[in-house]
Amino acid sequence: MTATGTFGLSSEARNLQWLLGNLVEEVPGVRSVAVVSSDGLLLLSSDPDAQTGAPTADRTDGPRGSSADLATIVSGIGSLTVGAARLMDGGGVKQTMVAMEEGSVFVMSISDGSLLGVHATPDCDMSVIAYHMALFVGRAGHVLTPELRSELAKSARSVESGR
Repeated sequence: MTATGTFGLSSEARNLQWLLGNLVEEVPGVRSVAVVSSDGLLLLSSDPDAQTGAPTADRTDGPRGSSADLATIVSGIGSLTVGAARLMDGGGVKQTMVAMEEGSVFVMSISDGSLLGVHATPDCDMSVIAYHMALFVGRAGHVLTPELRSELAKSARSVESGR
């Protein structure tokens, strides 16, 4: 379920993984989820292939490639909307939604500048997904300290490199 295994992680990191797993398992229409740091690094992912290193080219239920693709998309959307909000004097960006013919992407800010991204099916209930994302952000925002972000990023990098 995550970009990391649970072995050797702090209880805070395991709790965040559990919250992410609940978001994926309990909310209908969610295909994949990623938590990305303010500098674009993947911290957590719902992609089961990220943990095993299995090839993801034949996947049809998430972004093409892997959780890294969703992280890149989330980071790009986040950056674009922050720039747009600055140009429009709109204040901070709370949530962004992109509706496509074959799915939707939701991006929500976490208090520390990190982002929560969700890729969902085209028939999802957008209000239910937004509600559960807000719950995740509310629960994760206060525990996502610089130390925990560093731990999660290091763990994600070790999984990506196959260690």
